[in-house]
Amino acid sequence: MIENSRINSESEVPLYKQVEDLIVSDIESGIFKPGQRIPSINETSEELLLSRDTVEKAYVHLRKKGIISSVRGKGYYVNKTDVGKKLKICLVFNKLSNYKRSLYNSFVQTLGPKAGVDVFIYHYDIAEFENIIDNNLSHYDYFVILPHFRNENADIGRVIKKIPTEKVLIVDRYLDELKNYPVVYQEYDKDIQDALSQALDLLRKYDRLNLVFPTNEYYSPYIRKGFAVFCQVHQFEYRIIDTLDENNICRKEAYIIISDNDLYYLIKFIKTVGWTAGKDIGLISYNENPVKELLCEGISTISTNHDEIGQKAAEMILKKDFKHIKSPFEFIRRASL
Repeated sequence: MIENSRINSESEVPLYKQVEDLIVSDIESGIFKPGQRIPSINETSEELLLSRDTVEKAYVHLRKKGIISSVRGKGYYVNKTDVGKKLKICLVFNKLSNYKRSLYNSFVQTLGPKAGVDVFIYHYDIAEFENIIDNNLSHYDYFVILPHFRNENADIGRVIKKIPTEKVLIVDRYLDELKNYPVVYQEYDKDIQDALSQALDLLRKYDRLNLVFPTNEYYSPYIRKGFAVFCQVHQFEYRIIDTLDENNICRKEAYIIISDNDLYYLIKFIKTVGWTAGKDIGLISYNENPVKELLCEGISTISTNHDEIGQKAAEMILKKDFKHIKSPFEFIRRASL
């Protein structure tokens, strides 16, 4: 039921209240079902290394609230699962970005008043990520995690498995080592291939395709892989560019641009030399946002639906219907290609 790491002896919250909150949290998240027997006072006391009096006080409070009931000689049982408690959700991001803001807003709006959401940022660092998890194990009903790390060999699974499985939802990335966990995910290599295939007739106008993929920022390496496979299958000449500058911008070539900073640089450049996007040069930007519909009479984009990812994640929690959901990915055709 409960691991000792979920009790914080240094917290200002009384120990009995922490025990009470843990049991309520486990009921809300479905670990304990209606009518199910929960561990006895002695069992919980031993498991949490707490005094019997502390645990008993928590059980008495829960019984008075009608959350659990006792049967003489048999133990304590879950009396009701709708305990009227606002869910506490820990949303763990690798970084802040327009994409993350869209996901967050959709997630929070879908949850409505039924949950409170706290956001933590770990900046792609596995040590910082583990620190966030360790310090918050006992504080939240659910952990919604976007697992992206600069070190592809980071031991992500070991850290996430510290959290009870029933309280974890993975977002944005499918991980083989966590295949039994619910997830709303993108499939980066296949997504870019499928999206560019929808633009195949327009891409044929250009002499070469360029993926602008900066290495000073983190983006999934599977994007590069998928782009290369697409070009090889459809027999396009192609390049993958790390740093975009005027020396590698060529007329009659198309550019798939991951970073918005590179997109704005390229737009400024083509205006300076008098080129027209969609005629002299092709532009496709990664990740849709409203601004891109206005730039250069419309920037073509390839993108998942960020709002839908946040919505689907929130719906899983509200309905307690946890599963694997593949986020749709699409090409939006505009004048820049």
